[in-house]
Amino acid sequence: MRHPALTATALFSAALLFALAAHAADERPFAITEERAACANYEPMKRPFFGDTHVHTAWSFDASSQDTRNTPRDAYNFAKGKAVGLQPYDAEGKPTRKARLRRPLDFTVVTDHAEALGEVRICRDPALPGHDSDFCFFYRTAGPFTFNLMALRTIVSKDRFQYCGEDDARCLQVAQKVWRDIQNAAEEAYDRSRACSFSSFVGYEWTASLDGGINLHRNVVFRNEKVPDYPVSWVETPSARALWAHLQRECIEGLPGCDVLTIPHNSNLSGPGLMFESASLRKAGDATLEVDAEEARLRQRFEPLVEIMQHKGDSECLLGGDTTDEACGFEKLAYNSFAGVSRFRDLNLGVDLEPSRKAMVREALKKGLALDARLGLNPLRYGIIASTDTHLGTPGMTDEAEAQGHGGAGMQGGGAAGLPDDLEFNPGGLAVLWAEENTRDALFAAMQRREAYGTSGTRPTVRFFGGWDYARDMCSARDFVERGYAGGVPMGDTLAPPPGTEAETSPAPHFAVWALQDAGSRGARGTPLQRIQLVKGWLDDEGETHERVFDIAGGPNDASVDTTTCKRRGKGGAKQLCTVFRDPDFDPGERAFYYARVLENPSCRWSQRVCIAAGVKCDDPSKVPPGYASCCDPAHRKTVQERAWTSPIWYRSE
Repeated sequence: MRHPALTATALFSAALLFALAAHAADERPFAITEERAACANYEPMKRPFFGDTHVHTAWSFDASSQDTRNTPRDAYNFAKGKAVGLQPYDAEGKPTRKARLRRPLDFTVVTDHAEALGEVRICRDPALPGHDSDFCFFYRTAGPFTFNLMALRTIVSKDRFQYCGEDDARCLQVAQKVWRDIQNAAEEAYDRSRACSFSSFVGYEWTASLDGGINLHRNVVFRNEKVPDYPVSWVETPSARALWAHLQRECIEGLPGCDVLTIPHNSNLSGPGLMFESASLRKAGDATLEVDAEEARLRQRFEPLVEIMQHKGDSECLLGGDTTDEACGFEKLAYNSFAGVSRFRDLNLGVDLEPSRKAMVREALKKGLALDARLGLNPLRYGIIASTDTHLGTPGMTDEAEAQGHGGAGMQGGGAAGLPDDLEFNPGGLAVLWAEENTRDALFAAMQRREAYGTSGTRPTVRFFGGWDYARDMCSARDFVERGYAGGVPMGDTLAPPPGTEAETSPAPHFAVWALQDAGSRGARGTPLQRIQLVKGWLDDEGETHERVFDIAGGPNDASVDTTTCKRRGKGGAKQLCTVFRDPDFDPGERAFYYARVLENPSCRWSQRVCIAAGVKCDDPSKVPPGYASCCDPAHRKTVQERAWTSPIWYRSE
């Protein structure tokens, strides 16, 4: 029994904190939708919060029971800096090794697949009816091949298994229970105290795939604890437009206080760019469907962000056509759908795997300008983030020196010797949100207004503003940020012509960009910055899109890497870079977007670090241990140039 006095004290304290939160809400520039203590630290000019919006655990169908045993609770603990187990496991099922983040995250979204959520729990829980089915036995014992069968049944065929019972009721009921467990884990991890040290969001992945593994996946992120009773999947909503309609009906209109957004990812695996075609398509042949104004409105409402990079490659841009930007060669996959991933290649799906420029985010941004001209609304006005897509329950594990692989579409060897992941994959990226405080409401508002950027895994700090009369001495001013907001708009916003001017006579815009090197952590210093680039896309009078990349700060230097030791060479690079840049080719009558890209000096890639640690000597076959042949593959990239991409700033003459 609780002591009455302690109970009264606790109730009084809670009431006081909630009263403070209610008072503070009057001063917040975003809606307050939850009961919580007001944060002790509040920054009106905003701070960068680093997180991961794409995290799978053992509850996802493609997380092997041999490789992934971490639950959502484990994933949140890992994000907070606590150690969690990794495969291989001993005979008693205990991990033989553990991992821990050097630097905890500020926020995380666990996004287990909605597809087969109930099926997986049934196959793993002996107490549930259906656990003793033939398929569940096969799923538990036959290894990674069973994931292919699960994917083919639930994602490709959009069907369920016989053990789900009549009308699939058994699997749907169990999925609801798992969904409640996911919510409980997020609630336990959320810091509602005045410290505001960590934010967890309720979420899941909607895993739409067409034909031979063409990817249309979205992560679904809810604003607070108010969420629908069931995470609707690709099986029930066979198009992105159907998903948004369901979320509109069941969340925004049907559940007071509920709010939600979706984040597309791995557009590099969307075949010929189907991720950015009509959201009504249900099969590859629907790519010719025309986007109408209602679809554009829905997409802009529900999809403010896009994941530009993650474990399975970078989706920024691809060389070809008017894209001559050499930095576009960064972390590219040699195929355009999941049919090219190593564990699916044996299925011989017979699809064209040539990567497509239409599947890249930069092309989508340019396409959005053309749609805006036709519809008066830009459905592809995406802000930019990155994340990991870890399938080990290890959000934020992006350090090249500590790469463990992220499972899922990578290797799942149960502890077999060799590289921990497919050679073409990487440790993933991070999402960064500019917000006043570390609360769900503040962070969700940052996502909605697109004041966000993505990194390839490191933690540089980047500010980006667009305006009409920024002074050239702005970079040396102590009030750089205040001037940025007062004289223009931040990343993610739209810059209109200055008041009192005609579109045809608007002056050229100025862009202020400031970047600070990742400070690193104890024993692992950050890498100096090489340069800042400004990427511009525009729509001309003939309806054609174009792009240009400007080097605006920093530039080539003597920094390099000794790939035999991974030690840095040269002293080039900067701790911080800043500039105010004026577009020399500005045409006030053309629609345009601009985003900043910050490049670090080259550093050693994860795969080369593993190869060195294993003692691989490619000129001596006896010094290439089993499992490490990929180290000597001519396609092996031994270095990496980490980077950050800001959300764009758009210009419209109207």
